[in-house]
Amino acid sequence: VQLQASGGGLVQAGGSLRLSCAASGSIASINTMGWYRQAPGKQRELVATITNGGSANFADSVKDRFTISRDSAKKTVFLQMNILKTEDTAVYYCNANLLRAYGFSYNNYWGQGTQVTVSS
Repeated sequence: VQLQASGGGLVQAGGSLRLSCAASGSIASINTMGWYRQAPGKQRELVATITNGGSANFADSVKDRFTISRDSAKKTVFLQMNILKTEDTAVYYCNANLLRAYGFSYNNYWGQGTQVTVSS
């Protein structure tokens, strides 16, 4: 199973970026998908998650600026980031809670991370 994230980059404050993360491999089912981020010297923190039913959860710091969506058929989750701030600078990691084919339980899998840098 692999999670491949893309869409990071350098953007000016106030700008927008869209991250994508696609899950691939022998997957039977995906429960929650989401995004986390880690800034230098800080712990990894939740940004947003979305269940397979479409219920979304956001960190207070990104509410009203970020939206999360998913294409369950393509096993892909998206993070639309608007009105970016310098404090949004971090490595963004996608996460999926999924059941592998022939597996017995759901487990968390992580993507490789994509850098988002917001300049002032």
